[in-house]
Formats: sequence, C-alpha cells, structure tokens
Amino acid sequence: MGRRRQARENALHSLYLFESGLREDAAFRAVNEEVEDAATLEFSRRLFKGTLLHRDALDRRIAEIARNWDVSRMAAVDRNVLRMAAFELIHCPDTPPGVVINEAIEIVRRFSTEDSTRFVNGILDRIRQEWLESPAP
Repeated sequence: MGRRRQARENALHSLYLFESGLREDAAFRAVNEEVEDAATLEFSRRLFKGTLLHRDALDRRIAEIARNWDVSRMAAVDRNVLRMAAFELIHCPDTPPGVVINEAIEIVRRFSTEDSTRFVNGILDRIRQEWLESPAP
C-alpha cells in the first residue's frame, strides 16, 4: 500500500475514533503512534486536522448534495470518507481531483459496502464539479 493511501486510511480511522468519543490528540495518536515515515504522518495529520477544522462547512456542502440524507445518519465510514475527501478536493490543490475520488472509493470499498462506493462517488463528483466551476472563499 502506498504512503498516501496509508495516510488517508489512518486519518479515516482517527476521525472514526474522534467521533467515538476520544479527544482529538488521543484519536490521532492511537492510530498513528507507530508510523515512522514522516511524510505519511504529516499527510495523515493534514487530512485529520483539516477535516475537523472544516467539518461544519464540509457537512453543509455534503448535505446540500446528498438530498434526503442527513449527514449524521450516514454510515460513519461513509460520512468520514466524504468529509475527508471533500476537504482534500477543496483544500489540497496539490492532489488531482481524480486521485482524491478514486482513493475515497477504494477506501470505502475496503471498509464499507459496494453501494457506498456509488454513493460516495456521486457526491464527490458533484463537489468536484461545483468546486472547479466556482471555488468557495
């Protein structure tokens, strides 16, 4: 597995632990304490912290697109992959949008359901289209 995929998966696990009630620092440490590669650790931290920092705005954007789906009622894995990938699409221009979406789909395929892959792909593709057409401040 590549370093960036590992960083994304670690960030996802950290987000899940945070939602489960661990403090932010404890959630990140629990997943990343044995990561020795500095680039992997830094990218995981960037995704985790950035997703948390922008979570409310990301949830609003996801909710607008996922009509009739309350973000809080989505499966935890799907919700956190959507948040994290939306953060990366919007705030990490160094990663091509297609790569972000493909990585999110592969992670969802591994940790959720096949139906979730279509759901996540549809929402992220809309975010990509809207963001590229009219970036938010």
